[in-house]
Amino acid sequence: MNLASPHSFRKTSLQDVNRWPQGMKKMGNLIALPDQKPKLLDQVRDEIRRRHYSRRTEDAYIHWIKRYILHHGKRHPAEMGKTELEGFLSFLAVRKKVAASTQNQAMHAVLFLYREVLHIQLDWLDSVVRAHRPKRLPVVLTREEVGRILLHLQGTKWLVATLMYGAGLRVKDLDFSYRQIMVREGKGNKDRVTVLPASVETKLKEHLRFVKQQHEIDLKAGAGHVTLPGALARKYPHADREWVWQWVFPATRRYRDSETGFLYRHHLHETVIQRAVKSAARTADLSKRVTCHAFRHSFATHLLQDGYDIRTVQELLGHKDVTTTMIYTHVLNKGGRGVRSPADQIE
Repeated sequence: MNLASPHSFRKTSLQDVNRWPQGMKKMGNLIALPDQKPKLLDQVRDEIRRRHYSRRTEDAYIHWIKRYILHHGKRHPAEMGKTELEGFLSFLAVRKKVAASTQNQAMHAVLFLYREVLHIQLDWLDSVVRAHRPKRLPVVLTREEVGRILLHLQGTKWLVATLMYGAGLRVKDLDFSYRQIMVREGKGNKDRVTVLPASVETKLKEHLRFVKQQHEIDLKAGAGHVTLPGALARKYPHADREWVWQWVFPATRRYRDSETGFLYRHHLHETVIQRAVKSAARTADLSKRVTCHAFRHSFATHLLQDGYDIRTVQELLGHKDVTTTMIYTHVLNKGGRGVRSPADQIE
């Protein structure tokens, strides 16, 4: 590369952050871009996908790496290190007042950049102002409250909400003969099996018949593609149009992929269900802060109330450590230690 060439340099812009290759040299507010080197964030994406991290993790890591670079005036990460990272994380806690989990996610994202992409080992981050992690119990609905919410949901929204409560998860694979659901690449990127509620079986079969008819219409229109996990698209080139790989709850609209030009149908967007659940909770006049995740909390708590072993609940939820599941013992009717209030013994 001829560094004397006027085309070898240009001023830094906001869009340059996504185009920085590793090993970029910065001179004042001018940068020299070596030829034929992968862009920095493309390298991050490649490393994330090589490890089979989820798409959400990829989006989150890219977001925080960009925030880190912009926070320090668009300096290249290779020019920075421990001090700059500690300053960024402390800024998030002190000025932005982010939650501890948010600060932790930002830290892991930038550390991934240094360790796996730039191959730079940073010293222990001992000067970071840590965000406060408050100890909160999960919001758990009573069975009656769950019923009141479901009463105000119809069709696909009722079906999704019932499965979130009745199985404690999102659905990908169903087995009606064994009344079970196989969760693919769930928590910790692991597969697990959980229960398929008998109460939804008939409506779920009717729903799947409708989805299959819709898929057949898509196929006739030259569409019917879905995104496949991992390297399956390369291994099985035509699998993305097969019925077994279609989403159980597909989106209402198709979209055209910018790279392939094919027409795809993604799954129903989570915000559709989130808004429907919140609206149903308001209509049911519940005072609790109801989210979709409250169904999962209620699923676990009600199983423990029914006398199921905590290890069984742990497996159904996909928790790696049983101590995570133990939090639900603290929201049972008699408390985590089965304590009875002295006031209840007054005659």
